[in-house]
Amino acid sequence: MRISSLRLQLLAWVVLPLAGLATINLWTSHRSALATADLVTDRMLLGSARAIAEQVAIVDGVLDATVPPAAIEMFDTGDRDSVYYHVETAGGRLLTGYPDLPEDTRQPSVEAVYRDQALRLLTFSHAVVGAGPDSPITVTVGVTMAGHDAMVKRLWLSAFAQQLALVAIAGIFVLLGLRRGLAPLIRLRDAVRSPRRSDLDPIEVPGAQSEIRPLIDALNAYMERVRAQMAAQRRFIANAAHQLRTPLALLSTQASYALRETVPDARQEALVALQTSSGKLARLAEQLLTLSRAEPGSRRPRADHVDLTEAARHVLETHAPIAIGRNIDLGLEEAGPVPVIGDGTMLREMIVNLVDNALRYTRAGGSVTVKLAATDGEAVLTVDDDGPGIPADERDHVFERFYRIVGSTEEGSGLGLAIVREVVENAGGRVTLGDGATGGLVVEVKLPLA
Repeated sequence: MRISSLRLQLLAWVVLPLAGLATINLWTSHRSALATADLVTDRMLLGSARAIAEQVAIVDGVLDATVPPAAIEMFDTGDRDSVYYHVETAGGRLLTGYPDLPEDTRQPSVEAVYRDQALRLLTFSHAVVGAGPDSPITVTVGVTMAGHDAMVKRLWLSAFAQQLALVAIAGIFVLLGLRRGLAPLIRLRDAVRSPRRSDLDPIEVPGAQSEIRPLIDALNAYMERVRAQMAAQRRFIANAAHQLRTPLALLSTQASYALRETVPDARQEALVALQTSSGKLARLAEQLLTLSRAEPGSRRPRADHVDLTEAARHVLETHAPIAIGRNIDLGLEEAGPVPVIGDGTMLREMIVNLVDNALRYTRAGGSVTVKLAATDGEAVLTVDDDGPGIPADERDHVFERFYRIVGSTEEGSGLGLAIVREVVENAGGRVTLGDGATGGLVVEVKLPLA
């Protein structure tokens, strides 16, 4: 099951490995407790066997074994253990104790079952002075495992309590640390959700850690892009309203005049003017929409493979009737495909605006030449016309939206070069203006080759 809470995830990542380590430690603690209980029990068995062996002596020429009470009472730990023992001579003669008590002289202590009870046994050999062939004697002492097991349990439970307390304390400190560490995230959330935030100003979270700072910076950068998009939309709406007001008023006037006119020739003239004005209005609306789409962030970036030569050829074929109507020599100079990567629709619209501007400002009988070449890893598009050109001190301003050169008699919206610059910059290129050989304008666009 996936944990959706960051606090619980971090707590789990800290406490669960710690609990795993504590489990391993408890296993080792149990083995340590078992070894400790074995050692203590063996020491008690050895002490008891020594006490019994030291009491074996020759009495009236007979080997006598007396079991001192202390040898048995040392096992009285409150766990009601039973103690069994026997003492044998070197020849195997029983001196005292339980005759069927098992023994193993190959190792100091063993565990065995006696009378359906688990015992821990220890066999001790002791030499008796004057005993002759009966020496050394063998003393075996066994005790049931109740005290042994109780000692293991007490030691293990003590270690378990310590480990549990350690995990619990660690969990509490982790929770406190997470609460303090996640406080900047909580403040960031509150800052974003605050009803007092009516704008998209940058968010500042005092005390934010270095790991959270990139998130805040990314959020502020995103809001900056949103602000730019909203500002672009507001500019578009304001510009569209401003630019469409006059053409719409002119259309309304021309339509009213045509409705009032009764003379057929005059009405025809008014309708032709109305048609011309509607065409200009349609072109203005198209340019406004193109400019809106060309702004950064207004649409998803595209990476089309575009042949500028083919695109330019198509644009020139579309504008050929306009050039023929004005007796302008519209030509294309190219040496093959010029591939670039970008938004195909916007790149073609860029060429449309360049050619449209050149035809608009070129006098009748002049020429407009579009040149395409691939040079030094760049696609170079040049549009050369025979128009009046643009003064050097005006060339930085003509890329501004709706900017019109003072004294210009040609009709236009002042959006053509603004669209060109937006499209070129979005494609990673640059556009420059220069003087033509015959005094006209040369517009040069450079884009990275595909």
